[in-house]
Amino acid sequence: MDYEELIESLIKEGYLKTPLIIEAFRKIDRKNFLPEELKERAYENTALPIGNKQTISQPLVAAFMLELLELKSGEKVLEIGTGSGWNTALMAKLVGESGKIFSIERIEELHQFAKANLLKYGFLERGVTRLLVADGSKGFNDAAPYDKIIAAAAAEEIPGVWKEQLKIGGRIVAPVKNSIVVLDKISVDKFERKEYFGFSFVPLVVS
Repeated sequence: MDYEELIESLIKEGYLKTPLIIEAFRKIDRKNFLPEELKERAYENTALPIGNKQTISQPLVAAFMLELLELKSGEKVLEIGTGSGWNTALMAKLVGESGKIFSIERIEELHQFAKANLLKYGFLERGVTRLLVADGSKGFNDAAPYDKIIAAAAAEEIPGVWKEQLKIGGRIVAPVKNSIVVLDKISVDKFERKEYFGFSFVPLVVS
């Protein structure tokens, strides 16, 4: 399967719907975010290991979560778990030159891997993305509040600090146990919650 066939299958199965997200997938090649020995498997619709017991997201999960996130041009986003940087790059493409992605990774080796991958697209140099090495469970208060927050690892429950760092009117899309949860912030302490069951993620490490 080549990349276009993978994208077409995600469209056909209903995971990719929004033209701008489809365009981002076409422009940001998953192959560029994999270790050399796994590049030939880049277009499999499966999660793949990237070292340090972490994975690059399964394409259908990446597509599903980005569709739920509903990113708009110019938005400021907090990403918990940079991993390979693939999702970071997809989001950078979606928020555009006026947007900003703050992405946190706790593992230095993966942070460096993602940095090298993102340099292929110029997002770091242009200031659209900023990569941080830190404990993502605490968020990143320096740049709060955020329009959107997305996580790549499953928590037992969405951390309160993420909710605090979200703008009113903002949205969190994050794995909780074996579900993907969408939280919309209606007021300072009121949230609307939707849950989509039947997913599997690496666990969020909380220090």
